[in-house]
Amino acid sequence: MKSILSTKSLKKEQINKLLEAGMTVVDYDAISIAFLNFDCPDKIENAIFTSQQGVFSFLNKKNNLSTIKNCFCVGTRTKELLEEKELKVLEMAQNSLELSKIIAKKYKKSLFYYFCGTMRREELPKAIKDQKISLFEVKTYKTELKTKKFDQKWNGILFFSPSGVASYISENKNEKQAVAFCIGKTTAMSAKEHFKAVVVAKQNTIEDVISMAIETLK
Repeated sequence: MKSILSTKSLKKEQINKLLEAGMTVVDYDAISIAFLNFDCPDKIENAIFTSQQGVFSFLNKKNNLSTIKNCFCVGTRTKELLEEKELKVLEMAQNSLELSKIIAKKYKKSLFYYFCGTMRREELPKAIKDQKISLFEVKTYKTELKTKKFDQKWNGILFFSPSGVASYISENKNEKQAVAFCIGKTTAMSAKEHFKAVVVAKQNTIEDVISMAIETLK
C-alpha cells in the first residue's frame, strides 16, 4: 500500500479520494499564515496576486476593492476568487515566471502593485524590474514554517507552496525515494533542490495534485 503525506490539511472528500485509490494518507499544515497591516494607494491601476492568500490578506484589510482597475494573477483558483469579488482579471498564468513574461511583453509602460507574502520568491519581481517596469511590493501576510519530524518514509509527498517545501525539508532531509507532487512550477523548482522525482500538476488545484499522485503511484 502506497503512503501519501500532504503538507496541507485536506478536506474529507479529498482524503477519501486517496483512500479509495488504496493509499494511506497523513495530512498536516506545514505553514501558517498571519495577516499584516499595510498601506496602499486608494486607486490601483494594476494589482498582482500570485496566491489566494494574497487576495484574502488584501480583503482582510477591508480595502475598497473597486479601486483596483485590473488584476493579474497566478492560478485558476486565485482568478475565481478575484472574480467572485467582481474584480476584473486581465491576465492569468499558471506560475509566477509565466505571468512575469506576459507583463514584460504586453505591459511595459504600466505600473504595478504586487500584494505578496514575506517569503515570496524572486522570479516575478526580478523579471519585471529587469524590464524597467515600475513595480511596488506590498507585504500583506507573513508565512511561518510549522516544522515537523516524521519517522515514516513516504511514497509521495504533496506540496502546495515553496514555503511548504522549506518547512518539510527542514526536519526531513533524506527523502530521495519519495516523489514530490507539486501544485505548480514555482513549487516544483523548490522541490527539485531536494527530491530526485518531481511531478507538477496539470492545473493549479489541490484536486489536480491528488489526481496526479494517484495516477503516478497507483
